[in-house]
Amino acid sequence: MHWHWIQGSGPSAQQLPLLIESAAAMIIAVTTRSPFGEVERATGRWLPWLRLGTTLALTAAAAGMLAAGTVPAHLPGGDLALLRNVAGLVGVGLLSAAVLGGHLSWVGPVGYLGLAEVALTSARTTPWIWPACPPHDHAAALCATLAFTAGTLAITWRGARDTTHE
Repeated sequence: MHWHWIQGSGPSAQQLPLLIESAAAMIIAVTTRSPFGEVERATGRWLPWLRLGTTLALTAAAAGMLAAGTVPAHLPGGDLALLRNVAGLVGVGLLSAAVLGGHLSWVGPVGYLGLAEVALTSARTTPWIWPACPPHDHAAALCATLAFTAGTLAITWRGARDTTHE
């Protein structure tokens, strides 16, 4: 923030923060991969609760650190948009971990980032592309919350999909 990389408050100013938020979501999603596989499922009755706690703690830590990093400068959309974007992108990453596996869970946030970048530059707004919506848009916040909730439930109860070679 010291070098003032974010100029103005338009759609182009939202692209760098969205890239950083997507990177945080990718890191959180990749942590769902477990090297232990079926042994972990057979022996851990607390495993769903540990997955839930890990997901919530990492998401809260990412949102908190990103919000703390924006204190010296003005972030387009403010902290509400940051929290909405991080939570929604983490949800997309967790859903892709449940479908594709933990090792490929980064694909979901990267694909959504591309979709959101196109929506930002073309000024298209729909609640399902929440980064392009204003920070106080309730429908966009609801869509991001639904994505986070669905991803958290999928990863808590099912876990990341195991690959066949493990």
